[in-house]
Amino acid sequence: MAGRLYIPQLDMARLLPGLCQETPLLTANNMAPRHPVSHIRWEAGRPCLQQVFWGLTPAWLTVLDHAPHCARAESLDERPMFREAFASRRCLVPAGGVYLWKLQPRFKQPFLVTRVDRGPMLLAGIWCRYHTNLTEHRDSMALVTVPTNDFLAPLGDRLPALIDAHDTATWLDPNTPPEAARTLLRSAPLELLGAFPVSRRVNNPANQDAACAHPTGPMLRWNEEET
Repeated sequence: MAGRLYIPQLDMARLLPGLCQETPLLTANNMAPRHPVSHIRWEAGRPCLQQVFWGLTPAWLTVLDHAPHCARAESLDERPMFREAFASRRCLVPAGGVYLWKLQPRFKQPFLVTRVDRGPMLLAGIWCRYHTNLTEHRDSMALVTVPTNDFLAPLGDRLPALIDAHDTATWLDPNTPPEAARTLLRSAPLELLGAFPVSRRVNNPANQDAACAHPTGPMLRWNEEET
């Protein structure tokens, strides 16, 4: 499950030409749930970068710690809070990588999963809004996860779905039927992602220094010649 993100400074204008940036991109070396994060959603016919709370908080939720930070793609229709958001309130979280932990005999070794070219990733999400009073509202989101591919499966069973930049409008547009949007929720191609071990400093979300995302070993990547 995606419990931590690496969000470096990204060239959002190059990533998504025409992007409306109402707020600057929130960066973090070790982003944990229950914190503000930047996401992209459809506003007035174009993608727009805004800040949102990471953890889906519908109006009826009374305990903030119960706000889900991830939703399984396979079960989006099973819970109303996910089904309603998936129907018309889909979003993307720009990131540089996702942390996963591999179980070792005496500890869990953290890895940072990134694109092999270290390019930006657009993580699929859903968002919701509820009004705290007549003039104020709160927006929140959860990442949509899919099974990891066979290469990354030893590190963890799920990762956020990656949406290709060319599919941004299809995913974000609320007029896209859920059935069409669902076709974009699939495991990443074997050759797209790699992973390298990082310091166990990332285990503590209070640690936000650059060492959290610094490789402590070589990147593991799928080698087509060996299959």
